[in-house]
Amino acid sequence: MADAAAKTDPTEAMIASLSKPEATWAAPAREDALARLRTMGLPQRRDEYWKYTRPDTLTQTVAPEAKLLAAEEVPMFDGAERLQIVFVDGVYDEEASDDLSLEGVTIERLAAADSDLHWAKNLYGVLEARGQTPVARPLAALNTAFATDGVLIHVTGKPSKPINMIYHRKSEGSDAILHHCIKLDAGAEVTVLENGAAAARFNKVMEVEVADGASFHHIRTQGRDHERRAATHIFARLGTNSAFRSFTMTVNGVLTRNDCVIELTGDDAIANVAGACVGDGDFHHDDTVFITHDAVNCQSRQVFKKVLRNGATGVFQGKILVKEGAQKTDGYQISQSLLLDGDSQFLAKPELEIYADDVACSHGSTSGAIDEDALFYLRSRGVPHAEATDMLTLSFLAEAVEEIDDEGLREEMTERLGAWLQRRRD
Repeated sequence: MADAAAKTDPTEAMIASLSKPEATWAAPAREDALARLRTMGLPQRRDEYWKYTRPDTLTQTVAPEAKLLAAEEVPMFDGAERLQIVFVDGVYDEEASDDLSLEGVTIERLAAADSDLHWAKNLYGVLEARGQTPVARPLAALNTAFATDGVLIHVTGKPSKPINMIYHRKSEGSDAILHHCIKLDAGAEVTVLENGAAAARFNKVMEVEVADGASFHHIRTQGRDHERRAATHIFARLGTNSAFRSFTMTVNGVLTRNDCVIELTGDDAIANVAGACVGDGDFHHDDTVFITHDAVNCQSRQVFKKVLRNGATGVFQGKILVKEGAQKTDGYQISQSLLLDGDSQFLAKPELEIYADDVACSHGSTSGAIDEDALFYLRSRGVPHAEATDMLTLSFLAEAVEEIDDEGLREEMTERLGAWLQRRRD
């Protein structure tokens, strides 16, 4: 009884602290998510997929305060032509956002969509619910039940420019719960960019349905906000001959937990998930990925690199599940950390679970220090120690950054990582 109360009491306290959104077409999905949340309970350290990451500050009823930082002199993706959708403390800012009209796509606010026959009714909460098996993800169920805003994106063609969701924070104690639904029709293609501080505590879910022959590209940055606490979830389902590519760059933040759950349900589908993070001091970063192969001749890649120093902690939990009949699966997973001192740590849990016999699956995880021979080589040619260390650090991160298809965005990620390292050096 004590164990049950340990989960039930904080869960009910959290539910009581949140306001229920108005009843709309999403009401049945919200009620279902709330019932699942009550059954699962909020995460605790004893839970298998939370044993490396303390969920306390993500589950307390009042968001921890976080100091505000000045805006970046040059915002992310500033050089790219894009459609900007701005949220401030978790609320859509119409004045700061662009006109949502764009060829090949329709975009609506979650809070404003009111049709009982809305297409998102068949997506909102659906992939999130599927993603609760075999691993419970209660913070995602909490999101589906109580999300106050977000965007609904229906991609019918190939928009001429990316869609950029920008998150701003103007309150030291803000709490944001956003839910995005993205549906790509057959043959469609879209790029979604995300950046910004969002809130002192941020809970976000993105559900992505990629139909046959469609391609989804996703690039996000989590940076600048030193005291950020965030739990993000991506749930994706891929059709035949479709592609899903996601890259995340993370710098700073007290606690970041990024979950990615992908189902390859159509033959010849491709899913690539990558991340590069650099952490310093009071920094805890957790990438948890679960990819299910449930079709023939599909490929998946997981490439994660973490650079840690001054006591920072990195976590990677990655699984490839190959179901019976998913022959000719090609699954690749690599997670590596570069520890720049003896106080930092990297905790890894790579997993393979395979029920087909004609597959090529591999995983690897390593952790180590700077290559002293390479460092000596650079130092012997007059490169200062700090600059040489940064050069080797960027070289280490390069494999993850190379997962970005767009050359311009790839170069911007490298420049931003280099600038962060230089600021820390200065």
